[in-house]
Amino acid sequence: MKRLLSFLLCFGILLLWSSCRNDFEFTPSKGNLEFAQDTIYLDTVFTNIGSSTYNLKVYNRSDDDIVIPTIQFENGVNSRYRMNIDGNTGLEDAQEGKFFEDVELLAKDSLFIFIETTIDISTLGALENQFLYTDKILFDSGNNQQDIDVVTLVKDAVFIYPSKDDTTGIVETLSFDVDGDGTPDETTLEGRFLTDDELTFTNEKPYVIYGYAGVGAGKTLTMEAGARVHFHADSGIIITDNGSLNINGALSTDQETLENEVILEGDRLEPLYEDIPGQWGTIWLYNGSENNTINYATIKNATIGILSEGNQDAPSDKLTIRNSQIYNVSSFGILGRATSISAENLVINNAGQSSFAATYGGKYNVTHSTIANYWNSSFREYPALLINDYVLDENNTVYTNALIEANFNNCIIYGNDNPEFSLENEADEFNFKFTNCLLRFNNNDLSGSGNYDFEDESFYLGNVFNEQPYFENTSENMMRIGDDSGANGIGLSTFAAQVPYDILEISRTASPDAGAYQSVVFDED
Repeated sequence: MKRLLSFLLCFGILLLWSSCRNDFEFTPSKGNLEFAQDTIYLDTVFTNIGSSTYNLKVYNRSDDDIVIPTIQFENGVNSRYRMNIDGNTGLEDAQEGKFFEDVELLAKDSLFIFIETTIDISTLGALENQFLYTDKILFDSGNNQQDIDVVTLVKDAVFIYPSKDDTTGIVETLSFDVDGDGTPDETTLEGRFLTDDELTFTNEKPYVIYGYAGVGAGKTLTMEAGARVHFHADSGIIITDNGSLNINGALSTDQETLENEVILEGDRLEPLYEDIPGQWGTIWLYNGSENNTINYATIKNATIGILSEGNQDAPSDKLTIRNSQIYNVSSFGILGRATSISAENLVINNAGQSSFAATYGGKYNVTHSTIANYWNSSFREYPALLINDYVLDENNTVYTNALIEANFNNCIIYGNDNPEFSLENEADEFNFKFTNCLLRFNNNDLSGSGNYDFEDESFYLGNVFNEQPYFENTSENMMRIGDDSGANGIGLSTFAAQVPYDILEISRTASPDAGAYQSVVFDED
C-alpha cells in the first residue's frame, strides 16, 4: 500500500510539472543564430564528380524554442549546391535540397546542415579550366536574415573511361595478348585502349581515368612535364605488348607544388584523402611492353605503384626510372616479376608490404636510391627490399627463374622494421651485390652465413649497417637526410660519377652520400 501511494504521489507531481511547461511553443527566430563557421569551403572537385559531404553546425543559444521560417540557398533552385538538415531534404521536386520551411530548434540546442555539390563547369563559363563557384545559405529574410558563404573550386578535366551498355549495364573490358600466343584474349579488366589522339597527356588539364587506360601494340603514351593524372578506385594504366610509357617530368623549383613533376594519384582531392593508400590500382607494365621510362614523377596512394612483368632479357631495360618518388601504397611500391629495371635517384617509402620487391629473378640495377619503409598503418609481412628467384602456384609448386643481377650501389635500405632486406633463393643462379650502402640488418640468427655473409666482398662491399639515416620526416615522406646521417660520405665516387646530381640536382661528386639526396642541415624549430 505504501509503495502504491508513493507511486501515485510521484506520478501526480510529474503530471503537474509537465502541465506547467509549454513544450511546443516555438517563437520565430530573431536573427540571433550562431554558426560554427562563417564560410563553408568544399574542397576542390572535378567537373561532374560529386563532392564529399560537409557540415555546418547551427546553434540556438537563447532560452527560447525557436522556429526558423526559411533556410534556402541564395541562388534558389538554380543553386549547384544541395543540403539536408538533420537528415531532412526539405521540399520535394525542384526545391528538394534547396529550400526548407519552419525549421524548429530547441533552446540551448543545435542542428546540423549537410552540404554537397556536383557541378558541370561548362555551365559556369570557366576561366583557365577552373572556376570558383559560390553561393550563400540564407536563414530567414528581411531584418532577421543571416547568411553563410559556401565556396567550391571546380576544375575541368579530361575524362577517360570505358563504355557501358545502357541496356545490360556491362562495362567495356580490355582485350589483348595475355598468354603470349600472338592473339588477343578477352579479360575481365574494365577499361579501354587509348586512341591515337589521347596518347599525349599535357599539363593543360588534369586527366581522370576510370578503369584501366590501355596502351596497345606499337603505341607510346607520353606524359609531359607538369601533367596531373588522377585515377578512380580500381583504375590504372596498362602498357601491353610492344607498347611503351614515357613520363617526362622535370625538376620543380617549388618542392611543395611540384609544378614540373608528373603526379599520379587518386581522384579524391579532399585533404582527408591526401595520404590514404590503396585509392587506385597500378601502373602495369605488362609482359611484352618495352622501353618504358619515367623521369621526375610522383606516384602515390596506389595499391602497387609500378608492376613490371617479364622481358628480363630485352636488349634495353624494360623500365628505366629516375628522379622519382613512390609512396603511400597499400601493397608494393615497385613489384618486379622476372623483369629488368634500372633506377637512379629513386625514393620509395610507406608501403603496406615491400617498398621494392624484385621477385621471380630478373635483372635490377639501382644506384643512389632511397628504399625505405616506415609503414605504420598495419602489420607488414615483408621488409623494405625483397629479392627472390621463385614463385609458388596455387598448389604450392615452386617455379624458379635466374636472378641475373641485383646490384644496389650507394643506396639507403632502411625502415622501422628489422631486418629491412631479404634474399631468398631456390636456384643456383642468384647474383646480387650491395656496394657502399646504408643497410638495416641486425639479426644474429641470419648474419654471417649464406646470403647474409657480410664479410664476403663478392656480395657486400663498403656498406654501413644499422646507423641511423636521420630522415627529415618519414611520416610526411620527407626523405632528405640530415648532416649527422649514417649515410653521409659513404658513397663510392665511381657510382656518384654515373649519377652526378641528386634528385634535387645538387652536385654529389665531391663527397657523395648514399641515397637519393645529399645531406642538409635541418632548420631547428
